[in-house]
Amino acid sequence: MATHDTEPVYQRCVSPRCGATLPVDDTSFRCPTCGGLMDVAYDWDRVEPPKSLREFEAKWSRRTDPVAFSGVWRFRELFPFARPDQVLTIGEGQTILQKADGLGARLGMRPGTLHLQYEGMNPSGSFKDNGMTAAFTHARMTGARRAACASTGNTSASLASFCSATGLMRGIVFIGSGKISYGKLAQALDHGALTMQIAGDFDDAMTRVQQVSRRLGIYLVNSINPFRLEGQKTIMYRILEALSWEPPDWIVVPGGNLGNSSAFGKAYLELRELGLVKRIPRLAVVNATGARTFDTLVNERGIRWNQGNPDQPVIDAFFKDLDARNSRASTIASAIEINRPVNLAKALRSLEVMNGVVRRADDQEMMDAKALIGAHGLGCEPASAASLAGLIQLREQGIIAPSDRVVCVLTAHQMKDSTATVAYHSADQEQFQKVLGVRGVKRASHSNRAVQVPNDLEAIVGAIELYT
Repeated sequence: MATHDTEPVYQRCVSPRCGATLPVDDTSFRCPTCGGLMDVAYDWDRVEPPKSLREFEAKWSRRTDPVAFSGVWRFRELFPFARPDQVLTIGEGQTILQKADGLGARLGMRPGTLHLQYEGMNPSGSFKDNGMTAAFTHARMTGARRAACASTGNTSASLASFCSATGLMRGIVFIGSGKISYGKLAQALDHGALTMQIAGDFDDAMTRVQQVSRRLGIYLVNSINPFRLEGQKTIMYRILEALSWEPPDWIVVPGGNLGNSSAFGKAYLELRELGLVKRIPRLAVVNATGARTFDTLVNERGIRWNQGNPDQPVIDAFFKDLDARNSRASTIASAIEINRPVNLAKALRSLEVMNGVVRRADDQEMMDAKALIGAHGLGCEPASAASLAGLIQLREQGIIAPSDRVVCVLTAHQMKDSTATVAYHSADQEQFQKVLGVRGVKRASHSNRAVQVPNDLEAIVGAIELYT
């Protein structure tokens, strides 16, 4: 078993009480001693990290180098588990940090303080590509021929895209019955993934894909895979880059399987360890009300990371109660419709590292927030809008000040779930009730309904004059 005494890169149990290690090429992704989650760990004295974050700016002149072009791999020195010739990239990470003064003004924020990190510009349309390029690179290093995931949609789309674009692995996707949007399912099907729809929800699919992967030796790319989270750290690096390497005051992100929350905390933990940042932003994780495990455990049960000693009996009792009641997640925000987040422990650590808070937003709040985001220039899926819905709450509670510099992470493109968008803005009440009403959305507070007019020039001109 390799340790940091023999290898500069290895896997280490996330629990400080355990600290067991595995070699970098192990694909079990579970601690062999306590069964907990694993981190990718580095002996920084031996892997030559950058002395300044500004060193990364030089890579912008190397746009013909795929590794330097990637918005993930151009930061390779901050997660150096692979050589440049081992990297699998499809041009991920070409995302933007958009200043949102108009939206900020509605929330009483000062100009220049609110920014939206738009991950919908990734090749498959979501943030998942940041992690998938790292996972697939590790899979290639281990000689994997098949890759699998459980998914509510975005993970399957990203996995299928990487499989088809690289041609090195066959993708296998596990989805629950009725728990995936057509926009996302279309990607998995179009890219040739073997799609397995099981009776159950995401949590059931997650259980089965882990069992199948262990039995058949298939490489698992869900965020229990610590190498995937290494790629997702780069969302934080790109935000820093866009802000001239000055950390914001707050990062607000939707919370589903808690992979992003976990990756963000690890990114700043390492940046602080390396002396590359002088301060760390606060983190706000926003659950959907219909999938509020993290919110319940943190805000109602008082669970904390506690320097690696969370109250595990309380956590176990919570999940035992979920099983006893056969409780299922239910929200229109399908991407975060998860009751059993696999990265719970790492997300608790991130709250400690980043002095974080947890909030929840119901479907009405998310759809209204989604419409506000769209009205200010960027389109996102319902789950992405949890970040703005959470920010609105934190502003109302006085926790985020008008002068605080805030970044809301928009995790995926609006076309991922266009049915919900059209239903929200539609004048067709039957469609609204069918798609949204049954999910707790009672009104379209910021709707932009199509205007119906006769096929008559004067009527059309008159309508335009009336509404503009």
